[in-house]
Amino acid sequence: MKKAPTAPPATLVIFGALGDLTRRLLIPSLVNLASAKLLSTKTRILGIGYQDVTQAAFRRLLRGFVANDASWRKLAQNVEFLKGDFSDSETFAALAAKLAGNAVFYLATPPKFFGPIADSLADAGLLDESNGFRRIVVEKPFGTDLASAKALNAQLLARAGESQIYRIDHFLGKETVQNILVTRFANPMFEAVWNSRYIDHVQITAAETVSVGTRGKFYDATGALRDMVPNHLFQLLALIGMEPPNSFNADAIRSEKAKLIAAIMPADPNHAVRGQYGAGRVAGEDVPAYRDTRLVSSTSTTETYVALKLEVASWRWSGVPFYLRTGKALAARDTEIVIQFRDAPIMLFRDAEMGALPPNRLILQIQPNEGISMDFAAKRPGPIFETAEVRMNFHYSDRFEVGQRTGYETLLYDVLIGDQTLFQRADQIESGWRVVQPLLDAWRKARKPESYVAGSEGPKAADRLIAEDGRQWNPIA
Repeated sequence: MKKAPTAPPATLVIFGALGDLTRRLLIPSLVNLASAKLLSTKTRILGIGYQDVTQAAFRRLLRGFVANDASWRKLAQNVEFLKGDFSDSETFAALAAKLAGNAVFYLATPPKFFGPIADSLADAGLLDESNGFRRIVVEKPFGTDLASAKALNAQLLARAGESQIYRIDHFLGKETVQNILVTRFANPMFEAVWNSRYIDHVQITAAETVSVGTRGKFYDATGALRDMVPNHLFQLLALIGMEPPNSFNADAIRSEKAKLIAAIMPADPNHAVRGQYGAGRVAGEDVPAYRDTRLVSSTSTTETYVALKLEVASWRWSGVPFYLRTGKALAARDTEIVIQFRDAPIMLFRDAEMGALPPNRLILQIQPNEGISMDFAAKRPGPIFETAEVRMNFHYSDRFEVGQRTGYETLLYDVLIGDQTLFQRADQIESGWRVVQPLLDAWRKARKPESYVAGSEGPKAADRLIAEDGRQWNPIA
């Protein structure tokens, strides 16, 4: 197995360093990279926040979610905190005095700070790459609609080159997501049938058991559509639907993904469903209704669930519907892609005594328990000719040592080595918002979403959406 080279030394500047993202995901990921010897021992972490925190207290705070104590102790020696206001030029002057050489600016902040921080970095000369690379990592949500996404792209690109901007999507750090390209293009038996002649439809599901919890203020202004669809789910759709790139370099892959997203037809409000969870039980615990959540309006019409049917206007996918759904407080945590193949053209198994012939399906399990499954028909043992559905499973954890990974390790490593393959380009972002803009416009004036019980599989309207085409969702499990 090839050993990845150690990333070049750099200073990772984290704006919003005391936030949940930094403690739960970024620092544990960096520790994992250090443990795997993929992080230079000269890598520095400089956190920036407005709070009064001592250096020792900052390190103790970050230590809370780290599993590898030995690697953390080494990394902690290069961890520092800088108190500063993101809107104050003096903060950036103080930052400039601490930087030399390579630097990555990670914007783990509310979206309203993305553009102003980029402007301030540029004004302070911190995006000048004459003495080392300077890269900006932007978390989601990238805009709230098509107009705001275009405006933010324009603001960032006015101060930095596209090669310096890394629009991160943590879904793309999952091994199974990256394995989609290998599954498709390294296995001729799959790529040969990866088209409308053989595929009946595609389902993409991102189900969460967690409720909105303490994120009520953010979520009530965002909703499931903005939070998940034009970024996470469209990135999965792009990897499933894209044409073969002419190489595996970043530009080739991102160009094919951009073409696919640009080919998605605008969403039809008549083929979309939104829901909002009511009170119920999830994983044995009582969950209050969304409207009873702290910092959520008691009359909120924000959706916590969305399902939609999309079409891709391309030769490969003509006539193949893509069904997407995502929601909170659902029956199980389950992110998966289901490729359902068409029935055999000559049905030899018409006899009812043989049993219903199950469809062939390829299931890419993103989380939890990452892996790939294949459903197909087999004969039941015995003298009677009867069919049954069987499944072959591959789980990453059974074959490879995956360890305690967060999904950010690959993405942070790629930022440090300058590989943009897994990061969204400006045109991808804008094409995604173009697709969902009709839903945003329609739902702005629509009545409240359909209620569903917390701990269920979502609103009944989602079942009707797919049942109208004679199909059904793969159960959330």
